Amino acid sequence: MMTNKQNTVIYTGFSSDLNGRVWQHKNKEDRKSFTSRYNCNKLVYYAETNDVWEAIKEEKRIKAGSRIKKVNMIESMNPSWVDLAALWYD
Repeated sequence: MMTNKQNTVIYTGFSSDLNGRVWQHKNKEDRKSFTSRYNCNKLVYYAETNDVWEAIKEEKRIKAGSRIKKVNMIESMNPSWVDLAALWYD
């Protein structure tokens, strides 16, 4: 999940290349995308699997959930909402 500087917007998605996809979001490669419009450039939660169907299922489950459920997921991994990808692109 990604959010903006103020942690007011939460974006949920999945990718087979987390590092590359986060880089695209941070650099606003698609100016018309949700993450670009809402400045979601901070990775605050992620989970890994080798099963693409499980990833799709989990993405749909998360997207269908309430904001409080997403906040609880984020805070279970990242209570301070720091950018987990902050040091990936030096």
